[in-house]
Amino acid sequence: MRTSIIGYPRVGALRELKFATEKYFRAEISADELQNTAREIRKKQWNIQKDSGVDFIPSNDFSLYDNMLDTAVLFNIIPERYVALGVSASDTYFAMARGYQGEAGDVKAFAMKKWFNTNYHYMVPEIDDNIELKLAGTKPFDEYEEAKELGIQTKPVVVGAFTFLKLLRYVGSKTAEDYTEAVIGAYSELLARFNNLGAEWVQFDEPYLVHDLSAEDISLFEKLYSGILSSKNEVKILLQTYFGDVRDCYRNILALDFDGVGLDFVEGRKTLDLVTENGFPEGRLLFAGVVNGKNIWKNNYKKTLSILEELKKKEIDTVIGTSCSLLHVPYTLKNETKLPEKYTAHFAFAEEKLTELAALKMLSECDWTGAGVLQENAALFVDRPDCRDAEVQERVAKIDENDFVRLPEFSTREAIQKEWFHLPPFPTTTIGSFPQTADVKANRTAFRKGEITEAQYIAFNRQKIAACVEQQEEIGLDVLVHGEYERNDMVEYFGEQLNGYLFTEKGWVQSYGTRCVKPPLIWGDVSRIKPMTVEWSTYAQSLTEKPMKGMLTGPVTILNWSFPREDISLKESTCQIALAIRDEVLDLEANGIGIIQVDEAALREKLPLRKSDWYSEYLDWAIPAFRLVHSGVKAETQIHTHMCYSEFTDIIQAIDDMDADVITFEASRSDLLILDALKENDFKTEVGPGVYDIHSPRVPSIQEIKSALDKMLKKISPEKLWVNPDCGLKTRGTAETTASLENLVAAAKELRNENC
Repeated sequence: MRTSIIGYPRVGALRELKFATEKYFRAEISADELQNTAREIRKKQWNIQKDSGVDFIPSNDFSLYDNMLDTAVLFNIIPERYVALGVSASDTYFAMARGYQGEAGDVKAFAMKKWFNTNYHYMVPEIDDNIELKLAGTKPFDEYEEAKELGIQTKPVVVGAFTFLKLLRYVGSKTAEDYTEAVIGAYSELLARFNNLGAEWVQFDEPYLVHDLSAEDISLFEKLYSGILSSKNEVKILLQTYFGDVRDCYRNILALDFDGVGLDFVEGRKTLDLVTENGFPEGRLLFAGVVNGKNIWKNNYKKTLSILEELKKKEIDTVIGTSCSLLHVPYTLKNETKLPEKYTAHFAFAEEKLTELAALKMLSECDWTGAGVLQENAALFVDRPDCRDAEVQERVAKIDENDFVRLPEFSTREAIQKEWFHLPPFPTTTIGSFPQTADVKANRTAFRKGEITEAQYIAFNRQKIAACVEQQEEIGLDVLVHGEYERNDMVEYFGEQLNGYLFTEKGWVQSYGTRCVKPPLIWGDVSRIKPMTVEWSTYAQSLTEKPMKGMLTGPVTILNWSFPREDISLKESTCQIALAIRDEVLDLEANGIGIIQVDEAALREKLPLRKSDWYSEYLDWAIPAFRLVHSGVKAETQIHTHMCYSEFTDIIQAIDDMDADVITFEASRSDLLILDALKENDFKTEVGPGVYDIHSPRVPSIQEIKSALDKMLKKISPEKLWVNPDCGLKTRGTAETTASLENLVAAAKELRNENC
């Protein structure tokens, strides 16, 4: 058997690309210098894969920002507003990614959404009727030749035609079907170019095929690839799927002239059955995704080899591969110096997964049942140290249905809270964090390194909190936050104060663009050690007469933005976290914090891609877990939550069932499309759709915010509308934050004058 990976992380093992790109944004380096950094990262990673013995090494899986954006540029999908800026190709590219505000003009960025069921965010390209879809770029060819010059034959990776058309945003009168012939032509020309360059394989990524597909979807897929495959000539085509199984279209895929088909045997619950019951064509390669590309636990060789043995019995020519791109895991354990070996022995990051592929390849070619490497691997799954806590398990077992119900019901609470807080119409607030400036990061680093005392660390943060409260009062916000200067990350911060968590030093994973996160690892049963946020929130509240929000991360988001355990269910793990956060909510309330925000930014992240599985596999425990957090508070305590950068319109009723008092949403990048869903579902919860995009450096005008609010009022009752940005302000600069919030407050005041 041979081995393959779908894609590799791309920001650099020490985030070299992130830092170089941010220098480019600040005009500290040139576009050529940025490209030089990117080239060095690619070279190093290709050589690592080559030295690890990977047989099918990908190229064009790299990106300066996002692969969907790269594909849009490749096929000339650049809206006129970006072309009209008249700036360089690099600046045009980044304008689509993060917006642009300068002498050349003022444009917003593309919308940003979650990449299927992951924490990676992709840019949503827009196509209008005036854009000619055609092959226009050279990036895949350039990177293929770059690897070839290093003596490495790669399989270029391109977002597949079907997935690309399904994920585009159509802003004109045309639909996906109207672009079918143009797409067939563009992809056929792409294959012709690769034929001329001598490429042996080209990988088309088609993760959209694991969704529920309609007859129209399947017809579009077949039409696209019937045309594209007729032009493949000598190059072989790999159709690569991931994040689930292809039960709706397995036979349709096999009926087309693909040379290889990549299937997910990790998240694809029915994949093995599909293959064994329906067969697989002789003369084609099955790329079997058996090494988990989304979690960091070592592969269970015995289980994996049993799958490979089943395929061998069917005489299927199999390539051993990853279930998805390794983009979703950290680079390597080699950079981890503090975690004891008793823990790290259980982990495999991207580079270590290459070693697992090599081991599986070796074992699959011999009588593996008595192999020493297999016995060593099996021992890891017999028992894990320090992972079980009887008290936590007992507490979870005692949860009953009453623990998921908050009384009195929402309408009664809403009236009580309006009388209690006396907030003005269209109350203004922020989502939580304020800019994490260099001095904030330096203070945290100095404390971690023991260079300052805890008293000095706390004193500095209190100064920042005091300044933040004063700034918010000067701006005129109605509900304040303390700024979160003590927090490195909204999940890692809480994980560090909970039993059951482990942390890496360099375990960075790309979330979007230059934004990287360092997900904690859930090793064992989770419980709260002591209050985590009460001291900071009560200090901030002591500085103002206005309401101060307590800021927490919800249990589903803590789970989804961690690497979860695989030895217990996600439901059980989430309930453990929910009880810990519940304790914190009740402590905040007992200490005078009357508004508590429990963020569930990642609620949708582990939502199954098939609607038929939504409740049975996820929502039936994820929504109750949130209710468990807040069901014990008093009627006058107002519970907020926040959600961002996912499509929420189709689960809007489930979100209302969370029974929060106020929900804030990301909305500005998606042109407030969520408003229709709120109205259609008679959404009861008070709501704050974001009025401006915080992932862009541009400052929205008063009129821009006011226009957004006017649009909201056509769908949302005035008494239910809050005014806030899309998300936290952690990544923004101080000056732009102040200017944006001043405009936000001014717009809200104009709205009050017109409506009250």
